Amino acid sequence: MAPDGVRVAHVDDIEGVPGQHYVEGEWKPVRAELGIDAFGANAYVADAGQLIVEEHDELDAADPGASHRELYVVLRGRAEFTLAGETIDAPAGTLVYLHDPAVVRRAAAREDGTAILAVGGPAGRAFTPSEWETGWTASRGTTA
Repeated sequence: MAPDGVRVAHVDDIEGVPGQHYVEGEWKPVRAELGIDAFGANAYVADAGQLIVEEHDELDAADPGASHRELYVVLRGRAEFTLAGETIDAPAGTLVYLHDPAVVRRAAAREDGTAILAVGGPAGRAFTPSEWETGWTASRGTTA
């Protein structure tokens, strides 16, 4: 049992949502599960050949200061990231940090059961959940 003020979960024990964010695997709402309010945190699990991180950037054209920096951690398996058109092989243990929110990124799982943790937020500004996540948590009756 974890002490007061600590929450612990295994990525496999977080209920997955299939096909969320245009990915072909499952989205695991880590932030909502653990009640994180300081930064965004999501996990994605997919099998070989499936899109595990959808193609996107994190640039907020209306408010560039709200643009997110992101860190991807390959927890298990292997992924192939495409970052600004460049391909990077990412086996388990690989850390991919995108300090430039304008970089277009995507990743495909290269092994079954590949799991990636995505952590992000704006630099120098308080984190607020994305509208898509707020809508999802509201539909589930949660508020994290």
